[in-house]
Amino acid sequence: MAEIPGIEVVVFDVLGTLVDEPSGLRAGIRDALPGLDDASVDELLTLWQRHREVEERRIGQGHRAYVNTEVIDREAAQRVADHAGLDDPATIARLATAGQRLPPWSDSPAALERLARRFPVLGLSNAGRTALLRLNAHAGLRWHQALSGEAALAYKPAPEVYRLAIDAAGCPPERMLMVAAHAWDLRGAQATGMRTAYVRRPVGDPPTSSDVFDLRFNGLDELVTALTAR
Repeated sequence: MAEIPGIEVVVFDVLGTLVDEPSGLRAGIRDALPGLDDASVDELLTLWQRHREVEERRIGQGHRAYVNTEVIDREAAQRVADHAGLDDPATIARLATAGQRLPPWSDSPAALERLARRFPVLGLSNAGRTALLRLNAHAGLRWHQALSGEAALAYKPAPEVYRLAIDAAGCPPERMLMVAAHAWDLRGAQATGMRTAYVRRPVGDPPTSSDVFDLRFNGLDELVTALTAR
């Protein structure tokens, strides 16, 4: 695996890259609707995920004013509740915060700790400010700084979100490494001049044959070893 010389700052996507979002949402749905079988839970998970994808895309295309993920998740939870016949307000309210209680992948906390001994480490997430704070605390993620797209009133892959990290780092984008399990996220980072590292996750968006990322890893242990071996 080739190294990238001159990297000064490492930036991580959070949802899907460091935490297992589908698993956490499934747990929230099961908690709200304990009698469901696996197929029904997966159906409701798909409903939730599609709502978020559609609304973030509408915001990106200018068809809806920006709202943060807490708003979108409340809408998604209500759609799930309506579909499943759930009408208890307290249960629906707790379901709406399921995205703030996502489990980390097994290698995430230790990898961040190791890497932070050598580099400034930033989180860059589409999660809203409050959701990101609570998610980081729940998953045990430790950062030098965690940035929310809410500060730019935009969602990745909008370039203004990546510029939040570039501005915070105070160094040229070519000296920053964006790490993500989503090829679409890395393409967005590339467009702003950042270097890129793809990390394979079971729920990620794999690169296509036309994607050319600087580094590719099967997990965070490989990434940290490569970056700290110099």
